[in-house]
Amino acid sequence: MTDRSTTLALGPVYYLWDADRWRDFYFRIADEAPLETVVIGETVCSKRLHITEPVFADVVDRLEAAGKSIRLSTLALITLDRESQYQRDLIHDGGHVIEANDLSALNLLKGRNHAVGPLVNIYNGAAARFLAKNGASTICLPPELPATSVKAVAADCPDLAFELFAFGRLPLAVSARCAHARAKGRIKDNCQFVCGEEPDGLTVKTMSNQPFLALNGVQTLSYTCQALLQTDEDLKALGVSALRLSPQVCDMVEVSEIFLDLTKDKIDPDEAALRLRTAYPAVSLSNGFHHGHAGAEWVAHNRNATMGVPK
Repeated sequence: MTDRSTTLALGPVYYLWDADRWRDFYFRIADEAPLETVVIGETVCSKRLHITEPVFADVVDRLEAAGKSIRLSTLALITLDRESQYQRDLIHDGGHVIEANDLSALNLLKGRNHAVGPLVNIYNGAAARFLAKNGASTICLPPELPATSVKAVAADCPDLAFELFAFGRLPLAVSARCAHARAKGRIKDNCQFVCGEEPDGLTVKTMSNQPFLALNGVQTLSYTCQALLQTDEDLKALGVSALRLSPQVCDMVEVSEIFLDLTKDKIDPDEAALRLRTAYPAVSLSNGFHHGHAGAEWVAHNRNATMGVPK
């Protein structure tokens, strides 16, 4: 690790947004957000690929013109021949760094510099070393890892760059079936893109009517929003070099500025929590996994503080 301040990366949009919304989101990110790296590309469902395809090149050009480093995300689950072919074409294009979000991409990426996303389960140093030997230079660790495990993995692989999933609904699972379509009375093969009706996820409630999870097509997410509000000193102690922000339906430029101020020690974690609650009031903040608690829990940096406590 160097003394360089923690950098910020933006993960791919997990949700189905129409082409205009998707394009305008990234144009604003390019022009205004203090992010060093932006990961783009469909990660959840291959049926959505044609929606953003007409504006994809324009988005890449705009981001690169703004000085952003681009990574292209693979799909998180390959089940069809056309998905396998799409992945091969994406990787063989060779114009950008690829972020693998499924193990099926690793053999195609062998010997080539690439990143590994948070949907690949990396739970120990041996797994991280294996990926580094394959060509990975950056790993965004799974968000369910506690800080103690993050520190152990990073210490075991000092030559790798590690990112932490610091903001956004947590990606928990991807299925070959589409629970989102089923919830709307449809099946996956005739879903009519009903997942686009909830651009921030469809809330799943328990039998006691408590919000529990969120559906996004074939993906299951947490209901709460991860908010890892660690100081730059804390992150360096863990061996982490970057924080990943996952797009939600809120002002992501403001979110990135909050995290920048935090990593630059301009604000403390409690103030950051207060600002995030204002920027994204739709759901509760959580950071339980990081502290070895249930994932939906909130552990305040100042244990006497109440800012950011789930509603």
